[in-house]
Amino acid sequence: MTGDGAAKTKVVPARILRDIVGHACMAPSVHNTQPWSWHASGNTLELFADTGRQLTVADTRGRNLVISCGAALHHAQVAARALGWEPTVTRLPDGDGSTLLARIRLTPATPPPDAAEALQAIRDRCTDRRRFTSWPVPEERLRHLAATADEWGAHVMVVQDLAEKLRTELLVGRALDRQATDEPLAEEQRQWVNHSARDGVPGVVIPANAPNDTHLRTRFGSGLLTEPERELEGADGLLVMRGASDDTPAWLRTGEGLSALWLRATREGLSVVPLSQVIEVDETRERLRAEVLHGMGTPHLLVRVGWQAISRGALPRTPRRPLDDVLSW
Repeated sequence: MTGDGAAKTKVVPARILRDIVGHACMAPSVHNTQPWSWHASGNTLELFADTGRQLTVADTRGRNLVISCGAALHHAQVAARALGWEPTVTRLPDGDGSTLLARIRLTPATPPPDAAEALQAIRDRCTDRRRFTSWPVPEERLRHLAATADEWGAHVMVVQDLAEKLRTELLVGRALDRQATDEPLAEEQRQWVNHSARDGVPGVVIPANAPNDTHLRTRFGSGLLTEPERELEGADGLLVMRGASDDTPAWLRTGEGLSALWLRATREGLSVVPLSQVIEVDETRERLRAEVLHGMGTPHLLVRVGWQAISRGALPRTPRRPLDDVLSW
């Protein structure tokens, strides 16, 4: 075969497939569980949900697991394009009851002009739970991030009204309180702090905080990361990621949208912290749907956006599983 046909059937080198998956596995995941596995064959990559890494107490339906895998799927597409391969994605090729979440077919393509910046954003992206500065994120920027996620089939609402922001913060606090009294759930969370050298959340990236500070309070309790006291509260931006339904196809799209807005935020110097607790508790999820979304869709994830102080040092990188643990041939 010659000409365009030969180009379209060009075999993807193994090193490129490994590089794509390596960048995909830098994606955020709930508790840094990295609940995915990949299979490479010819010009195809397949993404599977690793249900053995599902949080059996906090995530009984697998919502957070699939959102995490959706973020990895988006990372893979960004990396593939940057490396000169156009991804064609078939989502849930075997139906939403299968662990096969996506199949990616790769064909040669010209890398975009911002390829280097796209790959660097993947490498730079992190979850920084430290208090944001008091400088507000302009509504225009928040809406731009929301539109970026929408382009990937996600649906995002900017929580701009002050009363609704306060209501949302109260719901986050209530969810944290409810979960703190659930001993099996609390134990599951503790198990993922300093879990291993290849996964879990290191204590050095968890802020040491007062229990009544909802801006710093995390599901993991008080960690080892200290910072100076600040007189002003951070003017956080809040985004609610939602779907028309609460099922695997919608969660996968939410994960892709989360990755898209997060990488865009990273390139713009913004910090992103996803909050799933308010979604995991039935009562607060329903109240968020009714009182903040006003019944327009089902909430999948709450996202906090803000500015980190320029003077702050970089956080230690959270660990990642070895590539040979997640990629098969």
